[in-house]
Amino acid sequence: MKILVLDTIHGGAEIAGALEEAGHTVDAVDVYRGETGIPAAVAAGRSYDLVVAPVHLDPDHPLLGRAPERVTHHEAVRRLLLSCRPELMVEVTGARGKTTTATALAHLLGGPGVLHTSMGTFVFPERRRLWRRSITPASVLPAAKEAVACGGWLIAEESLGVSGVGDLAVLTSGDDYPCAAGKKRALAEKVRSLAAAPRVLVPTGVNVPGAIAADAVAVVEGTRCTYRYGDAKGSFENPLLALRGYRTALHLAAAAACLLGRDPAGLADFAPLPGRMAVSREEGRLTVDCANSGACREVAVDAAAYARALGGAAPLVLVIGTEGQTICEGFPAAEVRAAVAAIAPDRTVVVGDYDADDLPAGAVTAADLEDGIHRAEQMSYGGTIVLAVKTWR
Repeated sequence: MKILVLDTIHGGAEIAGALEEAGHTVDAVDVYRGETGIPAAVAAGRSYDLVVAPVHLDPDHPLLGRAPERVTHHEAVRRLLLSCRPELMVEVTGARGKTTTATALAHLLGGPGVLHTSMGTFVFPERRRLWRRSITPASVLPAAKEAVACGGWLIAEESLGVSGVGDLAVLTSGDDYPCAAGKKRALAEKVRSLAAAPRVLVPTGVNVPGAIAADAVAVVEGTRCTYRYGDAKGSFENPLLALRGYRTALHLAAAAACLLGRDPAGLADFAPLPGRMAVSREEGRLTVDCANSGACREVAVDAAAYARALGGAAPLVLVIGTEGQTICEGFPAAEVRAAVAAIAPDRTVVVGDYDADDLPAGAVTAADLEDGIHRAEQMSYGGTIVLAVKTWR
């Protein structure tokens, strides 16, 4: 088969290589920078049997019409893994909460297995880091290969949908945003991809046809989660359930464990992850770290409330904004201002490329997260710092 793969910088190169190994004739085009693969003009003069393109590509891109059949990167990964997938595979997608949900489920499954997230790809049970790559669909391919090699499970975090090749797909959030040059909605694309999965788990209140809602399996009240599904029946307590950023993730992980025939009681000792409400104290200063790819207004507000609960009336410095401009959903200036207004910090440091007119009054700017932390530490002696920067970590 003659195949054209579009977007080499977001996993297309890996997909093209895997398709070539499978015996296909493949061309690849870097549709954004034109630096790798063949020139777009050359591809425009050729005919193909299949075009593979990412969900986020402009649907009016001229190269999409070079073949009678078109599939997404997610669907291409599905085809590549159908004959060589891990014995147990769970795919996790959503605007936020993916990493926490995936890591919490891995905490229950133990090992052997492979956890693939934006924080890195780890082999269990030793939790040894193999590498750190993106969470594009293509990155699932090497993670799946490692899981097959160790004879274990795979939990894979994916952006903008799932391949559907796993045993279970988990949608962590019903949040939506525009993508594909503003011509598509991210949630609709995720839901469309979920239709290929044999079982789908969604948060309470999110409606996806045919999906299982988390509250049909487990119920969270305060800091206690009670579950009943099949042979699994019981409850566990964890203070993280009081935090909105953890409540949904732990709820979903508990429900997913039940659906997979595992007991979620082990979530009682699940601890905060770096960049996800992790708390540290140094030189009399308390820091609540929520700088991660899922940072948003709600996360910032929750982190500030948590910091004030821990730090009392100490002055609060908020570091907020966007470091990773490639993160799909971004952190719009209006949302940053709304978060600052709701939190009312004593000082504000804004990270990212925002127009001066968009900055909250009195805010100090920083080039990146590291610079933002440095500036906040200079402002805060014995006070509290909240990190709510959207960034890959």
